[in-house]
Formats: sequence, structure tokens, C-alpha cells
Amino acid sequence: MNGKKVMLTIQGEKKEYPAGTSFLRIAQDYSDAYQDDIVLVLYNRRLRELNKCADGDGTVEFLTTADKTGKKAYRRSVTLLMQKAVYNLWGKGNISVRVKYSIGQGNYCELVKWENDTEEVVKVSGTEINKLKNEMYQMVVSDIEIHKESINTDDAVTLFHDLGMTDKEKLFRYRRSSRVNIYELDHYMDYFYGFMVPSTGYLRYYDVIPYADGFMLQFPDKNTREVAPFAPAEKLFHTLKTSRDWGKMLEIDTIGALNDAIAAGKTQQMILTQEALFEERIGRLAEEIVSAKDRKFIMIAGPSSSGKTTFSHRLSIQLAAKGLNPHPFPLDDYYRNRDTCPRDENGELDLECLDALDVELFNHDMNELLAGKTVNLPIFNFKTGKREYKDKLMTLGKDDVLVIEGIHGLNDKLSYSLPIESKFKIYISALTQLNIDEHNCLPTTDGRLIRRIVRDARTRGTSAKETIAMWDSVRRGEEKYIFPFQEGADVMFNSALIYELAVLKMYAEPLLFAIDKDCQEYLEAKRLLKFLDYFLPMPSDGINQNSILREFIGGSCFNV
Repeated sequence: MNGKKVMLTIQGEKKEYPAGTSFLRIAQDYSDAYQDDIVLVLYNRRLRELNKCADGDGTVEFLTTADKTGKKAYRRSVTLLMQKAVYNLWGKGNISVRVKYSIGQGNYCELVKWENDTEEVVKVSGTEINKLKNEMYQMVVSDIEIHKESINTDDAVTLFHDLGMTDKEKLFRYRRSSRVNIYELDHYMDYFYGFMVPSTGYLRYYDVIPYADGFMLQFPDKNTREVAPFAPAEKLFHTLKTSRDWGKMLEIDTIGALNDAIAAGKTQQMILTQEALFEERIGRLAEEIVSAKDRKFIMIAGPSSSGKTTFSHRLSIQLAAKGLNPHPFPLDDYYRNRDTCPRDENGELDLECLDALDVELFNHDMNELLAGKTVNLPIFNFKTGKREYKDKLMTLGKDDVLVIEGIHGLNDKLSYSLPIESKFKIYISALTQLNIDEHNCLPTTDGRLIRRIVRDARTRGTSAKETIAMWDSVRRGEEKYIFPFQEGADVMFNSALIYELAVLKMYAEPLLFAIDKDCQEYLEAKRLLKFLDYFLPMPSDGINQNSILREFIGGSCFNV
């Protein structure tokens, strides 16, 4: 180090360290000041792993497992730990692991083996789960270093070919960057979409739980030192599995496979096939509603940017084709006047809580309709913040149904007085059919955030910076008011299109590049840009006017 010193500003105070001191060593001086484990740092506003060094003056901010970025690094590292344990136990038998999808606070994984050029799932027993947990624990106790190496992209393609990781091999054929960061844990090598913790000793909180044909790799949530309980979500699991099976049938189940299809000029075929499937599924859903009989209230709910508006219109068209008379309308019209709306702990209007709606009025009006009476339905004026009545008269005849779309549609407290047999509840979300590769899930949340960035910039003039800034609040509302009720839906509908991120890329990238490096939202923008860089761009020319994607990129025939 030659006696050279660097001056670092940490927690508002200046402190001197020898040049070349690792952030791991610096973090040790501050670990007692944090309730959660420090796993990454921001050095001069640039994200760095703890085993990197401070080679000049600057600012240091610590990120813990309670921070969104730190939480993701922890989960990636636990996934690598699990992969290495699988390799140690069963690698010689040519058994490997696939990380299939994210469910709640964990990842669903399956062991697979190639037999006669076919990938077969190897069902996991309780004994094998215990072996896996023990192997992972032994590596945690051993505190093995997680080493990173930058290699040439062509060499990475060759490496993953030799390792039999064909999804990664395909992915990196389309990588623009000339170099790739590879992580190595005790001679086991892989690529991950983001940074890691320094060593396995950090990975003390996880669980492995048998589920379906595989297992859940379960992580902590808000309490970072306690594994979140696993609550099986059978409908969500079935919907994810059906969507992935369909993608696999088309041979487009990863980003690399999607890029292959785009490069081969199959975009129009993909669009037509996807929309045909979409229409078929909506048609089957309409038939189910008709056959259920006496369902007067079609309640639709789902998280932000799921395409609820377009879906409600398309479902209404299918219901009309089958002889019903559907009337779409939003629950937003039952908002309380702003001067009586509840406020959150910060004194801000809480528009996402159930009490923001006039639940009593909603139940009164719906029961009146059920009784065959004519009701003057309200219309909420968002400019004045008040409900208005403009002779929006409604009477429910024999074939009339209300298609009601809103955040609380699945919560029975909203429609507490309506007979159960009068309601048909639909949960809709964009549950992508793609994975990044064998071991990296494509987060459905990222897909919805990119949808929203594009839509809000087009329809509301909201910058990507503003959308990212409010996203955590949106997510908290979803976790509180939507996700707890999803399994109570009669039907779960996946609104994701297999090619959509390749299309959204062209709209989202300029918006994300506009975020300045000094902004708090820059790190998230940079992460999303890196994510989008994996996709080949795909033009939107051939996308139908009634496509759910048009709700976000524009050109919808539904005027959304």
C-alpha cells in the first residue's frame, strides 16, 4: 500500500484508511451500527462488492440485506450456495438444478436429468432435501469465498457449452459487452444477474422445503434474520407452470430462445400464435362464467400494470359473443370524496386502502341492482376529487352482468353483502413465461415496472424517475391489498406476452437513460437497462390493436 492514505466520508464523518483497504474490512468498523448485515457498498455512488477496495478518496454508503439491492444480492448468493450443494451431491450422476419461478419469498426449484435427449424431472424425497440442507449448512460453516472473475464473452459461451448450461450459452451469443463476470464457489462456476456477498458465511438464513415435484428455496423477508414462512399458492403455481409449459412447447422458454426466434424472423408468427392463445383463453373463461349461471358481478383485480383495463374490455366482448350483456365499470367511481378519504401515517391521502372506497354505498347500489331496481351509478371526478351523478342509469336484466375492475375486487369485505353465487372473481397478473436462464428467474415485478414506465410516460407525462420513485409504495399496496386475496379467485389469468419485453425495450430504454447519475433512482434504472440489454429489440408494427400490450405502448382500439 506504500503508506498512501485515502479519506472516506462515511455516515457524514471523514475517516482515513490505508489505500487499498477492502470494503469488507471497512464494513467491520460499522457493522454494530446496523441492525441488518452489510452486504454491498456504494462507493462514490457506484455499487461495489465488499471484497473490492477503496483506492481513492470518496464517499462510502453501506447496503444491508434490508435494502432492496442488498436483499437481491443475498438471494442470488443463497441460490449459488444451493446450486453448488446440488452439484456436490448429485453432479456425478448428471443431475442438475433448475430455478423455475419465484413464489412469495422463495424460488421453486426442480432437479433434472437428461435421458435420451429429454430433460426429465427427478422427484425429490424428504431424505434428499435433508441431505441438501446439510450440504448447504456445511458450506456456510466453512465460510468459503465467492470469487468473481471477468472473462471474454466468447470464452463464456465456450465455458457454458462445456458445462452443459445451454440456456446461458444461448444468452451470451447475443451479448454486446465484450466481457462477462463469472462467479466461482469452490471450483463451481456460474453467471448471475447482479452482485454477490463475499463468502458463504454470510448466508445463514434460508430454508429448503419440499413442494410439488421439487422444492422451495425460501428466503427472509422484512425480518432479514428469519426465514419467511412458506404458504403454498396452488393456483399461482399452476398458472406459472401452465405458462412455462406453453413457452417450452413453443421452444421459447428463455431470453436466449426468444432472441433466436427474433433473429430468425419469426416475430409475426410469435405475435399471431400468442394472440390466438390469448383469445382462446379469454373465450374459455367467458364460457366458464356463462355456464356458472347467475354470476352478475365479474370482479377483476390484480397488481399494477397487469393490463386489467384491456382484459376487462376483451372479456366483455367474449361475454357479449356468448349472449350476455356486459357493462364494464371501474371501482374507482366509488372513491370517497377526497375531503373524507383516509390518510396514511405521513398524512398523505391513502387511496389504496379499502376505506378509500365508499363500501356501504357500493353494497347498497349492487343489492338494488340485484333486486331488479334501476340505480344511478356514480362517476368519480378526479379533477375535483368528488363523486358526481350524471344519469348513469343501470338496470340488471336477465342477461346483464357488471364487469367490475379495481384493486379490492377479490376482497370479500368490499362486497360483503352480495351473495357468493352472484360473484365471479378473476385475478390477473403479468406472470412472464420466460426465464433468463437455468438458474436466474425473470422477476415478474420487473416486467410490470417496465410496462408502467412506458405507459405512464405516454399517458401521464410521468418520467421514469418518478415511476421508479413511487414503485416501492405501489408494491407495498399490492402486498397488503391484492396478493393476500389472489388464491381466493375463481380463475387466475396470466396477461404476460412471451415477446413483450423485446418490444417494451425500444420504448423504455430512452426513458431510463434520461435518469441522471446523481439521482437516487439511477441504480434501479441502471439495473433495468442491464436487464433489457439481454433482449434483441422487436418492432411493434404487427401487434394487434386489441393486444394487451397496446395498453402500454399506445395504439389500442379500446382508447386506454
